[in-house]
Amino acid sequence: MQHHLLGIEGMTAAQITALLDLSERHVAANRAEEKKSALLRGRTQINLFFENSTRTRTSFELAGKRLGADVINMSVATSAIKKGETLIDTAMTLNAMHPDLLVVRHPDSGAVALLAGKVDAAVINAGDGRHEHPTQALLDALTIRRRKGRLSGLTVAICGDILHSRVARSNIHLLSVMGARVRLVAPPTLLPERAGVFGAEIHHDMRAGLKDADIVMMLRLQTERMQGSFVPSIREYYHFFGLDRTKLAHARPDALIMHPGPMNRGVEIDSEVADDIHRSLIREQVEMGVAIRMACLQYCLGLSDGENGKVRGEDA
Repeated sequence: MQHHLLGIEGMTAAQITALLDLSERHVAANRAEEKKSALLRGRTQINLFFENSTRTRTSFELAGKRLGADVINMSVATSAIKKGETLIDTAMTLNAMHPDLLVVRHPDSGAVALLAGKVDAAVINAGDGRHEHPTQALLDALTIRRRKGRLSGLTVAICGDILHSRVARSNIHLLSVMGARVRLVAPPTLLPERAGVFGAEIHHDMRAGLKDADIVMMLRLQTERMQGSFVPSIREYYHFFGLDRTKLAHARPDALIMHPGPMNRGVEIDSEVADDIHRSLIREQVEMGVAIRMACLQYCLGLSDGENGKVRGEDA
């Protein structure tokens, strides 16, 4: 039975753990000399990106190919959508092609869910507006768990442009369900009006927000989603909210640094911190992205048991 993966909200700790456990197998497989399997042989995966992407689209393409799927990247810039075709018409067109998987990124919140309701294929949300980016949160969780051994009980500070970040929303949902303590650190202008409903602590000062944090997750300023001015200047924003050695010193001595990319060096993070081989997890996040997306493709096609992580026909 196929499943959609439209968001982290509503997922249980058992489902999240199952996907993380399944991803661990793919991490090992991706490091082997022979990386390709035939698990998705005969299946067709269409990557439909209405927004530009490098990491997410490439990792989904690589994930599908390593599992043996036929992977097609649709260029929206030259498609009928640019000529006035509606999302519903696009869904009907794609449905007629009988794909097995659709991986969709869209600038409007809820658009991926709308598409999922109109097609027969399994749909994975690769990011929709300010809503969610579930596979990013899952790969972040896998990265943390591999380095810290757990998610429960950790203090995670998510810092920066929370208001416009679908990554932040998915991570808040996931980390809360998994028992982590979540802090949001940002100027008031970059927090949602009802940020408190997420159940996270709110801080407007980096020193207080990072105090004894185990994980510091930085977010970029998403200027493409901003209408108007949200910060006085880039220089002032970096002074108060950019991560450097001085601010990081308030976190735990073994605190690790994350960033979903792309990074704006000298805006939300200092290069010395971003490139610290002992504390930065940014490259590991990219590697874990392929493994997580392989697990999600497998799960959405019903080839894994979402409750216990078993692959059909295999022992856990």
